[in-house]
Amino acid sequence: MQPYNRHLITHARHPIAAPLHPHSVLDLIERAVGDDDAARPRILDLGCGEGAWLLEVLAHFPGARAVGVDIDGGGLARAAEQAEALGVADRLELHEMPAADYRAAERFDVVLNVGATHAFGGLLPTLEAARAHLAPGGRALIGDGFWEREPTPAVLEILGESPDAYADLAGTVDRITGAGWTPVYGHTSTLDEWDDYEWSWTGSLAEWALDHPDHPRAGEAAETAAAHRTAWLHGYRGTLGFVTLVLRRTA
Repeated sequence: MQPYNRHLITHARHPIAAPLHPHSVLDLIERAVGDDDAARPRILDLGCGEGAWLLEVLAHFPGARAVGVDIDGGGLARAAEQAEALGVADRLELHEMPAADYRAAERFDVVLNVGATHAFGGLLPTLEAARAHLAPGGRALIGDGFWEREPTPAVLEILGESPDAYADLAGTVDRITGAGWTPVYGHTSTLDEWDDYEWSWTGSLAEWALDHPDHPRAGEAAETAAAHRTAWLHGYRGTLGFVTLVLRRTA
């Protein structure tokens, strides 16, 4: 019987586990890594999931080497499979462990954490973790939520968050600059990017449930897809935003 891994199913058609289109991802990578085809950067993704960001880097920068850290063994296995298929496995190192526990003897040119700040307890602790791994002159690529507009009590209940879980966009940038970082580029996800991500997430899971009606977790999958779709369409759509920033240390 096919194993049930919700993360792999929900991201089957949208491997970037964040509301970004592929061209936005590539643009951010080029801003963070550089556009020099001869570059040989060292990249670390803290909370890499299926390694989609790292695979993009390795595909576009033949000299790059990458390290991914995540607690999801299934996602890491998928990353390893994709790396083999792309012919970049010899330049990818994967570690199944909490991102906060990872230590390395050398520093990295780019440190990523997009949509996984929960691994460190929030945005500012994630920035501190990135700082510890970053080489002098390096860049961090960080993606996190923000309030597009003031959340209603109903939205906060749906998300299970408090009003201060996020700031608005300006406040988010203020938090980052106050922590000693300078944004050198940024991308605010559009409503179209959000919709594509959420339709992919909920649709892939709902379709899996329809295609595997005899699986013991088919009902769970269908209910999860429906609940997530309701929370999005009747709740946080247009309220919760997402911004991905290329950052350099201010000092």
